[in-house]
Amino acid sequence: MIAVPGPAGPLEALLDRPDGPVRAAVVFAHPHPQYGGSMHTKVVFQGAKAFARIGCEVLRFNFRGVGQSEGTFDYGDGEMADFRAALDFMAARSPGVPIWAAGMSFGAWVALEAGSADPRVTLVVGIAPPVERYEFTAVRSSPKPKFLIHGEGDDLIAVQDVWRFYGELAEPKELVVIDAADHLFDGKASEVADAIEDLLGDYKETKTT
Repeated sequence: MIAVPGPAGPLEALLDRPDGPVRAAVVFAHPHPQYGGSMHTKVVFQGAKAFARIGCEVLRFNFRGVGQSEGTFDYGDGEMADFRAALDFMAARSPGVPIWAAGMSFGAWVALEAGSADPRVTLVVGIAPPVERYEFTAVRSSPKPKFLIHGEGDDLIAVQDVWRFYGELAEPKELVVIDAADHLFDGKASEVADAIEDLLGDYKETKTT
């Protein structure tokens, strides 16, 4: 366990490291703090391990007020600031290494928006993005590569809404739909991990303007 300096106090975090050289540094945000989301959520855990298997060093952290992280829930603004602090931490830790932003559900909104707006981030990943509940302004106009993973049977965010959102995004982009998966991918977290490896295992960084 490590502590990341955050705007409301230290953020409880974990680092997952690859066996070999680091090809990218990933900041991974968890689902909604008020509905039980944490860095230990199954999909976040499995996703972090998948990123590590393909050569990434992964920082997963608890938003303010979750676990041992200081502060209280701030309805998005503070959590965006927490994510930016986590990006700062990884940028300082791994200078010159590409930085990727990833998240699940509420964390997908935070990661897609903060990652799209931050020039240090070269790629964004959203798992079960809550496209009908939040504004996704920055990512809609972003030229960065965007990878989305969603459950076919998502009971909170209909897959049709995600397909519509996906259609509004600029290239490059890719969407993977996992058969019969609900919003939390209950029983299918390993399939999310597989999707991450399939999407990004052979991914090559290219410059975006």
